[in-house]
Amino acid sequence: NRLDRTGYFVHPTVLTNVDPATSRLYQEEIFGPVVTVLPFDDEDEAVALANDTSYGLAATAWTKDLGRAHRVAKRLQAGTVSLNCQLVFDHNVPFGGYKQSGWGHEFGKAGVEAYMQTKSVWAQI
Repeated sequence: NRLDRTGYFVHPTVLTNVDPATSRLYQEEIFGPVVTVLPFDDEDEAVALANDTSYGLAATAWTKDLGRAHRVAKRLQAGTVSLNCQLVFDHNVPFGGYKQSGWGHEFGKAGVEAYMQTKSVWAQI
């Protein structure tokens, strides 16, 4: 359903019953108000499902168990992981993805270093 205005806007969408192995909706990055919801049996399966893609820009985990949240965040292959909150953005912190998500990092020290090249020069006088 398109919104009743000019441009390419879509309503927020929740996708269910998506087959991770065959669905382009699951395997490709979608830049829009879209979330895919998949059932899982345990923490290991949840991380495996989340990491089973060629992209890794951002991920979000929701849990009451703070220890679990940090274990999962450490294992998720994403450049930004939000725990029990929406994506937080701060120019002082590097932003970028893993795998095929983006070309390096922006912002923070890593963002500045992305525009620099290191060179070693040896000379004997």
